[in-house]
Parts: sequence; structure tokens; C-alpha cells
Amino acid sequence: MYKRHYHQTKRRLLSINKWKVRLFLWGSAIFLGLIAAFFALASHQSDELYHQLYREHPMIAYSLPPIGLTLIVWLTRRFFKGSEGSGIPQAIAALSMSSHHMRSKVLSLKVAFAKIFLTCLGLLSGASIGREGPTVHIGASILYSLRKYMPNLRGRDMTRVLILAGGAAGISAAFNTPLAGIIFAIEEMSRSFEERKSGTLLIAVVLAGVTALSVLGEYTYFGHTTESIALSQAWIAVIACGVVGGLLGGLFSSSLIYGTRQIAAYLSAYPIRIAFFCGLILSLLGFLSDGQTFGTGYLEAKSLVDGGEVSPAFPFYKLLATIASYLSGIPGGIFAPSLSIGAGLGADLAQFMPGIPFSAIVMLGMVGYFTGVVQTPITAFVIVMEMTASSSMLMPLMATALIAKAVSHLVCPIPIYQALADAYLHKTVQANTNDK
Repeated sequence: MYKRHYHQTKRRLLSINKWKVRLFLWGSAIFLGLIAAFFALASHQSDELYHQLYREHPMIAYSLPPIGLTLIVWLTRRFFKGSEGSGIPQAIAALSMSSHHMRSKVLSLKVAFAKIFLTCLGLLSGASIGREGPTVHIGASILYSLRKYMPNLRGRDMTRVLILAGGAAGISAAFNTPLAGIIFAIEEMSRSFEERKSGTLLIAVVLAGVTALSVLGEYTYFGHTTESIALSQAWIAVIACGVVGGLLGGLFSSSLIYGTRQIAAYLSAYPIRIAFFCGLILSLLGFLSDGQTFGTGYLEAKSLVDGGEVSPAFPFYKLLATIASYLSGIPGGIFAPSLSIGAGLGADLAQFMPGIPFSAIVMLGMVGYFTGVVQTPITAFVIVMEMTASSSMLMPLMATALIAKAVSHLVCPIPIYQALADAYLHKTVQANTNDK
């Protein structure tokens, strides 16, 4: 028995075909890391340029959202179908698609590069979007598209694993959080993780993350904080951030799910008008918030983690801006805006708990609201913990995430990405049937 197992292992290790597959996957993951790093730099520059324009020429900046969103929706529908939305629902829907023809409309190199271009254009227009969800879509598209060069990777099981691995590697490279990438693939994108294929996912995540890190340099996404509180001392803040964050996050998710369903027919019939109207809302919210709602929200969140200040109304204005951006139909994610909303919510709650370190409550707010939105508690506290290099906050962050998940589930029973993926899959199946 032992000898047979030994010889089987030896054959696998020395097999030329298996080494071809390994080298191909490793090369694809490194390529994905380079693309994710480029996307990170391009999106950050786009966000910076818009904020610079706002500081120097505010009236021009206020006029850009309706014009920019209208142009992006036109480009998406005219040339880049399949690139709309945050990207995570599309990647999840692709896992359930039964044919290559359907998947290729959602996962392709054309869609991946369109996602980069259009998301950056959205940030240049002041939209409240992030690049993290799109990076998941890009990662899944790249690994799925490159499989055509390797016949050994075309089986149904391996196709599913490549989509999972690409999405997880995208999160790893986008946030510089490899552990969060692995957990996200298990917790959100796949309800039945295949243990025997786990090596593919792990290697892709690590290589993509290391490649992005080598290009961008070692950094923490929202800076670094040394603040920490013991769970026994922070129970009030944990409960407050968990309950309020879960409630507000659940309401946000329900609004997006309901709004997407209600606006679907109008968006199909009048996409340009809706995009222009959503752009006007963005301009109004930007005016009311002194420009704080424009862009990813990264600057505001980082400032709060470092002990800075924003307007008490910031999280609510930012929430509305993110809903308007998503419902407009442009490509762009909700990860970064959600984390900034959570940071603002934590800052507001900190005013009622002066005895607890401000930055610590900001982090709890980020985890509470983000969990409330996506309902993936492990991913949420790992992302925040890795992004801020604050492992000492593990227990309070974990407790906040679990409370927020329970509260959000009462408000929004179906997780947002699953609900949006189901709706997208239904629409895609209907369109494919009509084409036939």
C-alpha cells in the first residue's frame, strides 16, 4: 500500500504534463498580479486626478459625474457588454453557468481590460466606486480565458477552480491581503470548496499577491494603527458597531437588491437617462459633503484610521452616493466605499464612547458595516486586520463581525452578492435563450 502510494506520488511529481500545467498556472497568476498592480496604480491615479480637479476647479468637477457616467454606460452597452457591475456577482454567476458560450460573455480578456479602463474612467468622473470587486472579475476572467491554451484545464471541475482561484487572487492582489483572498474564495464565491483542488487556489493567491507586492512595495491599505482594546473592555463598542453596522449594512444591501430589480426594466429601456440622473445625484451629494463622497473613500477612511476627522454626515452621504453609482449601471465595486462608510460610522459612534481609543472604534465600524453589507464575517475582519496591520484587535473585530452578520441577516436574508449573482444569471440565461 505504501509503495503504491509512493510510486503514484513520484509519477505525479515527475509527470511532464503536470509540470506544464503547474508552470502555466504559476505564470498566469504572476501575470494576474502584474495586471492587478497596474490596475491599482491606474485607479489610484484616476481618483487623485479627480480630487485635484475638485480642489482647483470645483465647478468643472461637479459637472463631470453626469457627463462621465453617461459616457461610461454608453461605452459599456455599445462596446463592452459583460463588464458592467461590481464584478463579484458576475464571477459567482459564472460558476453556475452550464456552457462555455455563456461564460465567455462574462469572463474574457476583453471584459477584463474593459473593466480596468471603465472603472478608472468612473473614478475620473467622481463615481463612488472601488477597484476590488472589479479585480475579482478581472482575475476570474484572466484565469478562465487563458485555460484555452491548456487542454488539461478544460474540465468542469478545473474550470470552477480556475474561476475561484482567479477571484481569490484578485482580492489578494487588490488589498495586499493573501489570507483574505483565500478566505473570500471559500466563504463568498464557493459554498462547496473542493479540498483536492485547494493547491491551485493557494498557489494562485500567493503568487498574485507576491507579484503585486513586488510592484507596489510593502504597504498597508489603510495605513497602520497601534491602537488596541481587550474584548472585556470594548464590549460596548463591539455591540454598538456590530448592531448599527449590521443594520445599516443590511439596509444598504437590501436597497441595492431591491433597486436593481425595480430599475432593471427602465435601465434596459433608458440607460443613458438613468446614468445622467444618477450622475446629477452624485454631484448634489458631493456639493453637500464638500467633495467627500467622490471617489473610493480611501482618503477619508485612511484619515480616520490615523485619527483624523470627517463630517458626521459623511457615512450617510457616501452610502447614498454608492447606491447612485451602482444603480447607474457603470462598472465599479462597493468594497472600498463600504469600508469608508464603516470608518465614518465608527467615527460617529466614537463620539458617544470617549473612553475608548478613537482609531479602534473606527476599525470596529469598518468591520461592522462591511460585514453587514457582504455578510462574510471572516473575510471582513481578516481584511481589516491585514489592511491595518492590527492583529492585536483580532477578538474585538471577530466579535463585531459575528454580531453584524446576525443583525444584517434579519434585514437582508439573502447575501447581496448571491442575490445579485442570481439576478444576473437569470438575465443572462434569458438573453441566451432569446438569441437562440
